[in-house]
Amino acid sequence: MTATTVTSPSIAGAQTRLVSLDILRGITIAFMILVNNNGDERYAYWPLKHALWNGWTPTDLVFPTFLFVAGLSLVFSFESRLAKGVSKISLFMHALRRSIILFALGLLVNGFPFFHLSTMRIYGVLQRFAICLLIASALYLWDRGAKSKIVVIVLALVGYWIIMRWIPVPGYGLPTRDIPLLDPDANWVAFIDRHIFPGRLYEGTRDPEGLLSNLPAIGTALLGMLTAMWLRTKKSPQAKFFGLFAGAIAGLVLGKIWGHWFPINKKLWTSSYVLFAAGWSLLGLSICYWLIEIKQWKKGWTFPWVVFGSNAIAVYVFSELLPALLGDVHVGSKHQSLGGVIYSHVFAHVPDRAFGSLLYSLCYVSVCFIPVLILYRKKIFIKI
Repeated sequence: MTATTVTSPSIAGAQTRLVSLDILRGITIAFMILVNNNGDERYAYWPLKHALWNGWTPTDLVFPTFLFVAGLSLVFSFESRLAKGVSKISLFMHALRRSIILFALGLLVNGFPFFHLSTMRIYGVLQRFAICLLIASALYLWDRGAKSKIVVIVLALVGYWIIMRWIPVPGYGLPTRDIPLLDPDANWVAFIDRHIFPGRLYEGTRDPEGLLSNLPAIGTALLGMLTAMWLRTKKSPQAKFFGLFAGAIAGLVLGKIWGHWFPINKKLWTSSYVLFAAGWSLLGLSICYWLIEIKQWKKGWTFPWVVFGSNAIAVYVFSELLPALLGDVHVGSKHQSLGGVIYSHVFAHVPDRAFGSLLYSLCYVSVCFIPVLILYRKKIFIKI
C-alpha cells in the first residue's frame, strides 16, 4: 500500500478514467459509510437498513455497486498500464499483492482493537473484494475480450442457482421439497461456512459474505468489466449513455423476473440480485455519465464525491475502525462507551428518533470526510 502524489486531483490519467466514474465511486462510498453507521438501528429509516432476508432496500445496493465500480476501474487501469508496456505477469503480480493487502485490511477491520484470534471473523467486505478482484483480474489478463466474461458470468449465475435450488443440502434435504428455498440456515452457503469457520460467522450460523456466494459476486465484478469495455469503444458519448441506460433497464427487468424463481437476496448474493443490483449500478452510472461527460456539469456539486472517491478504500477502513474506538473507550462514572454518550446526550433528544438516527449518521460521514479531505488537499492518494 503506497501513497502517491499526482497533479490532477480528480483523476490520475485523464485518458483512461472518467470523472463520472470517480463521482459514482465517491457517492457509493459515502452512502456505504452512512448506512453502516446508523445512530440507532431500531429507529433508522427503512432505506438505511438491510432487508432482513429476501427482498431489498437501497442499502442492499451499495456493496454490489462498489464491487461493480471496482471491476469497471480494473479495465481502465490495466489498459493504461498495458499501453505503457507493463507486462501481464507484472500486472497479475500487482493484482495478487493488492488482494493480499485487501484481505489483510479486512482482517484488521474484523479484529480491531483486541484481535481475539480464536473467534475472529474471517469473511468480510474487503475479503470479498480481494477474492473477486483477483479472479476478475486473472480472467481479464488471460483474455481481454467480452465473450469470455459473458460465458463466465452465465456459468457463475446459472451454476449458483443450480447449487442453491437443485442440490440437496446434507441433513436438510432438497430445497422447495423438504425445506423452503433459501432457508436462512438450511442452504449451501450457510452449511459450508459452518463447517469451515464454526464460531467465526457474522450472524452465528451464517455469514453475508460466505465462501460459496463469492461465485455470483464474481459476476458483479465482471459486469463492471463489460461496462468498461463498452465505455472504451469509439462510439459517441450519447450512444454510450443510451447503452448504459439500456443495460440498466435490462438488469432491473431480468433481475426481477428471475427473482420469482430465485429470490433477490443480498445476504446470499443470489443470481437475481446480481442482475438487479447491476441494473441499479448502471442506472447510477448512466446518470453520472450524462451529467458529467455529456452536459459537462462538473463544478460545485461534484467536489465532495471526488474527495470521497479519491481514497475510497482508505476512508472505508477508517470508517470501520472508528466505531471500535467509540465503542471501547468508556467515559464517566457509569463507564458508558464514548459513542453511546455522544448519541444519548445529543441525538437521542431529537423528538423524531428516526431523524435523530439519521443526523448521527450524517455527522459520522462528515467526520470521515475530514481525513480524506486532508489527503486530497495534499494530493496524497493511497494506492493498493
